[in-house]
Amino acid sequence: MLSSRRGAPNSGEDEEDPASASAVTADADEPKTHPPATLAAYARSIVFLTTSSASSHCLAISLFVAFLFTLFGFCLLIRFSRPAFCDAPVDPLMARSAAFNAKMEGLASDFGSLGVPWCRTKQGKTVPWTQTDLLTALEQFIPIYSTRPIKNNMYGMGFDHSFGLWFITRFLNPNLVIESGAFKGHSTWVLRQAVPNARIISLSPRHPEKYLKKGPAYVDRNCTYFAGKDFVDFGSVEWKKVLKKHGVEDLSRVLVFFDDHQNELKRLKQALKAGFRHLIFEDNYDTGTGDHYSLRQICDQSYIRGGGHSCFKHSDEAIIRSKRHKLFEKSVNIDELCGKNEAWWGVRGYARDNFNHSNKYISHSEHFQNSRFVESVLDLYWELPPVAGPSLTHQTRFDPARSVEPIVADGRFGLFERIGLGKLDKMVFNGYTQMVYVMIS
Repeated sequence: MLSSRRGAPNSGEDEEDPASASAVTADADEPKTHPPATLAAYARSIVFLTTSSASSHCLAISLFVAFLFTLFGFCLLIRFSRPAFCDAPVDPLMARSAAFNAKMEGLASDFGSLGVPWCRTKQGKTVPWTQTDLLTALEQFIPIYSTRPIKNNMYGMGFDHSFGLWFITRFLNPNLVIESGAFKGHSTWVLRQAVPNARIISLSPRHPEKYLKKGPAYVDRNCTYFAGKDFVDFGSVEWKKVLKKHGVEDLSRVLVFFDDHQNELKRLKQALKAGFRHLIFEDNYDTGTGDHYSLRQICDQSYIRGGGHSCFKHSDEAIIRSKRHKLFEKSVNIDELCGKNEAWWGVRGYARDNFNHSNKYISHSEHFQNSRFVESVLDLYWELPPVAGPSLTHQTRFDPARSVEPIVADGRFGLFERIGLGKLDKMVFNGYTQMVYVMIS
């Protein structure tokens, strides 16, 4: 998340003869060297060997010396000869891959070694899907993803989170999806692939159609947009009126997707007040990173398994973080993790908000109380795993030591290629930030 077995006993055909077994036992009790019976007998044997084999000794020594010289020459021949067939050309791609994997040796596959602070829930409820479900759906999603209208969604969702949003939405099959933060419309497109007949409400300061002037974007004809000049922030929408207008009465069939880089504690409280139960947060940043206060940061507490940190510069955590910081962009060392007065929670003691345009310093006590509140309303908490290990995707953005195990484990190159992940551009894998699905009440 190995047992030793004893071999089967020998059959009767392989059993030793009792007599020979006794002989072996007797021999084993005897000393390994046997002195002559008498000193005189020993002297006679020496004289006999000396007189009978003096000439043969000279011949044996000569042959032995000749053999040594021959052996030495043969070794030199093997050492310095290089057959032409050994100098096959090296594949540059394979060489780069080998170099990348060599750098990741001992670092890439140790998922969760620095702790994964998993938010505690009221009753410990878990998701109804399995790892097999994820793998099967992943293979189904790859050809869908290849038809996306926005091929280069830089600064937007990459492949991992696109799959996560599609998978969760398709599994829940909501009647209505509310999207806060649309950017160029890629996430709206993903939602439409998951639930072709569901209603979608999209809130975004800038309408996705504005991006069409500069390049690819997606505008859904059956989506209600609160965008551009009609934009209304999620927390200011009169949801009772809007839902009534859309004929929605059962709020348990509504899914809310947040990709707006706002304080997630604030959004959680707003959604709870409106009566929504199913939420997805796209950017669930790890402690010390990101532009807003996330659920993962909130649940990173010393009393939670995998949570809490030490600012001691010579601790095991500090040493490990310093090594990983050289390979993974989002891996922070102790100096970056810890702020004034050893404040490590949030981002160096600050709860960021609104794309980091707003910063509020919070005490450790306040951070603790935030966690207790979140636990009191959480029915379920599930972080999307990375789709594959970094030795396969060559991503460097997230640190595996702070992540759950991927869907396709490191080293499963055959599986990675078979389901089609190898056909994707490596740049699409560099956007994983622990997307999370939660149920609240």
